[in-house]
Amino acid sequence: MLQVDIDSGHVSTQLSHTVVVEQVIGMMREHLYEPLSLEDMADAACLSPYYFNRVFHSIVGIPPGEFLATLRLEAAKRLLLTTSLSVTDVCFEVGYVGLGSFTTRFTQLVGVPPRLLRHLAKNTTLSAPSMPDPSDARHITLPPLPPTNQQTRGAELATLKGRIHTTEAFHGLIFVGLFPKPIPQGRPVRCTLLTEPGPFQIDQIPDGRYFLMIAAMPVSSDPHIYLLPGAPLVAIHGPLLLTNVVAHEPVEIVLRPLRPTDPPIITALPFISTLQPV
Repeated sequence: MLQVDIDSGHVSTQLSHTVVVEQVIGMMREHLYEPLSLEDMADAACLSPYYFNRVFHSIVGIPPGEFLATLRLEAAKRLLLTTSLSVTDVCFEVGYVGLGSFTTRFTQLVGVPPRLLRHLAKNTTLSAPSMPDPSDARHITLPPLPPTNQQTRGAELATLKGRIHTTEAFHGLIFVGLFPKPIPQGRPVRCTLLTEPGPFQIDQIPDGRYFLMIAAMPVSSDPHIYLLPGAPLVAIHGPLLLTNVVAHEPVEIVLRPLRPTDPPIITALPFISTLQPV
């Protein structure tokens, strides 16, 4: 009986923490263009800054400041793609005080510079991949990332296999990528693309600790559908410790609707194969 009470208390605390974090994320969105410190967010949550930072990180996967920065870049991406504002105006609209720092950060986390993203979205018509076999995956070839200090050139690389499930019938594009952090930003380490739920395989993965990030959206020739996803199905799985020495068991992933606590998707998904290492 004591164990049940403890478990119930833990679940209750987790739920209350989630509610508080969702409320602070709502505040972030409402005050996106204003200075917002960790202390401001902690005050809104009625928690100490240290404890709030821990709670937020445990629920979302990244610190509150990083989440806020991602929301600002998501807003910047939307302004670039839906308005005629200059890049400089967009920079100041989302709370940056310097164009150089904004452009550098945007390029790192979205994958392409602001002006290039706007150009690509206006001048690109996407064609859906042709894959007669629904279980067949198209691997997106990316130039290899430079090896870290823990990796050696020419070393054998790891493979990850798995299967993606949905609770309802789905036909569209499913982006599957490995990222070093639990947030879909910048250039994935490796990735693949499916046209329907089913098995996938990602090869040539350098040894390391990764998060598997999946986003499923309807097929469209319009890049905006992927750059500004409305209601994607998603999954975040990890961390995964991948090595070529020990084969990793296949992972089973069930896609779900986006939650308020999920970091926004800011990677330039339609142009993922052209993203440069940063």
